[in-house]
Amino acid sequence: MAGFRSLARQVRDARCDLALRRYSLRKCLERFAPYGHRATWDHLCARHRIEPEDRAPDPARLVAALDELEEARTVWLTYESDFADRRKREKQDGLRRPTSIEDWHRRTWGGNGVARCDSPAHHPAAPLGEVVRRLIAALEGDPGERCPVCEATDIVWRHDLAQEPWTGPVCTGCGIVVPEPVLTSGAVAAAKEAERRGLASVA
Repeated sequence: MAGFRSLARQVRDARCDLALRRYSLRKCLERFAPYGHRATWDHLCARHRIEPEDRAPDPARLVAALDELEEARTVWLTYESDFADRRKREKQDGLRRPTSIEDWHRRTWGGNGVARCDSPAHHPAAPLGEVVRRLIAALEGDPGERCPVCEATDIVWRHDLAQEPWTGPVCTGCGIVVPEPVLTSGAVAAAKEAERRGLASVA
């Protein structure tokens, strides 16, 4: 199975036909897709004016989309490496109890779904690298009341998410499933209350 870097080389290889280069970019999303595969593809297509079903898109646009994806991946892998080193030091110091952030990390290792979007068409508009940086800042800081990506406060708890975690807080502004560890207990409680109000209004 080809890795991210070898697939990226195929995307850039002008000797390959455009269908293969497009396919290789899609395969890159199986290795790193911050919003999930479909939502990340939708994001890249929208930002780089690629028709999602076009089998022979402009190669310059394919490479620009890859550049954006690679930048975000580099940011995330650097954070993962730093996180792993920090946890190793903590374990050596006797701090072996897993935290809620560590549990979240186990589900997103490698960068897949770090800012998962439950709806493929509803995702942040900012560049992927910027979104990942904002998320990392939230993970490294104190829990807050707002979405770490778009700073919206309208967050609703959902019990019908398409992928793991099957339940969680979703930002109605940018569409990400907000990592629960970056929210205060009050923000989580408010998200659950917003869900209850929504269910009551439907009933």
